[in-house]
Amino acid sequence: MQKHLTLSIIIPAYNEERHLGSCLDSIQAQTDMPDEVIIVDNNSTDKTVAIAKKYPFVRIITEKQQGIVHARNAGFNAAKGQILGRIDADSILLPDWSSYVRNYYADPDHNTKALTGGGYFYNIRAPRFNGWIQGQLAARANRLVTGHYILWGSNMAFPRVLWQKVQKTTCTRQDVHEDLDLAIHLHELGYEIDYHEDLRIGAYLRRVWSNRDQQHAHMQRWPRTLRVHNYRHWWVGVAGNIFLWYLMQPLVFIAEGLSRFIGKKPIR
Repeated sequence: MQKHLTLSIIIPAYNEERHLGSCLDSIQAQTDMPDEVIIVDNNSTDKTVAIAKKYPFVRIITEKQQGIVHARNAGFNAAKGQILGRIDADSILLPDWSSYVRNYYADPDHNTKALTGGGYFYNIRAPRFNGWIQGQLAARANRLVTGHYILWGSNMAFPRVLWQKVQKTTCTRQDVHEDLDLAIHLHELGYEIDYHEDLRIGAYLRRVWSNRDQQHAHMQRWPRTLRVHNYRHWWVGVAGNIFLWYLMQPLVFIAEGLSRFIGKKPIR
């Protein structure tokens, strides 16, 4: 077993006053607190920074260049931990998230692996159903296309040395998925990505409720990221978007109706 590994959690944040408090509460409730929590304020105009300042374990840095990829990179570069955890401002961690990550990296065989996990959407009923759908799309569908698991920006961790190896090659364009791009670059350098479905978090599915133009633009990032990296099966992302566009909304509606009978209980 390795000695106690230091863990930094990085949270990019832009106008996240609605969700940030719950996210930080879940970190405060960890059975094994991280050594560092970094909020990267990306020009917020609401109460995001004021909320972050209420938590004494939080370190706030600022990234003036707009965009989640720039905020993410600033947080990774500023972090001091041996392990970098990356979540979103609307992520809700289970109490053992930090200990799970530390225990995983206590195994020396995992020193060159990135770790990602599953989750459920807490603003939609039937978490078992929507969590299963999330796992099939975010993890298994992308694995079929790319040949490896990808990273989910709401729930990931990897050794800081891996970031130091890959940081100069990752894309900074705004029209691709930055977490998928990061995973592809890590894979290209020979680093494995490990998916543990039981490393769960709760997330807010904001894209479902945004306007259709914003939703469509967001969905196009999936096939575009694959195409930028010359994956010949990038068209699967297009097919997946068609499925999501025309079928997911009705399925969510049905799931919400069924959940009136089975209840709404977040799961691990």
